[in-house]
Amino acid sequence: MKFLIAIEPGTDKTAFGVTVPDLPGCFSAGDTLEEAFDNAKEAIDAHLEALAEDGADIPSPKPMASHTSDPEYAGWTWGVVEVDVTRYEGKAEKINITLPGRLLAKIDVYTQSHNTNRSRFLADAARAAMQG
Repeated sequence: MKFLIAIEPGTDKTAFGVTVPDLPGCFSAGDTLEEAFDNAKEAIDAHLEALAEDGADIPSPKPMASHTSDPEYAGWTWGVVEVDVTRYEGKAEKINITLPGRLLAKIDVYTQSHNTNRSRFLADAARAAMQG
């Protein structure tokens, strides 16, 4: 899942501040822009782990425009951090589903060409469908 991060400019005396608008309370910092990105990923992982421990759902990201137009973030830099959220969604369970053969063949071609597998593809598609 991709999370938008807002990076407050640093100075000679302060670090770059990072917030994750779609995860209230998730923030970090870094002495360099690169460090800010790395630390943001760690902060997101820790935040998602806490949500999972509490049995809470992972919030669906809002459209970028809903955050970039917020005056609170005027002058900030924007970035995107990708985090594999599957480990926070619970233990994997095997299921039996039925799909049309031609659709399954298309899924297989797609997953092979995108270096993924059926399960991940279907899970990503379900997450995307439920975000709306």
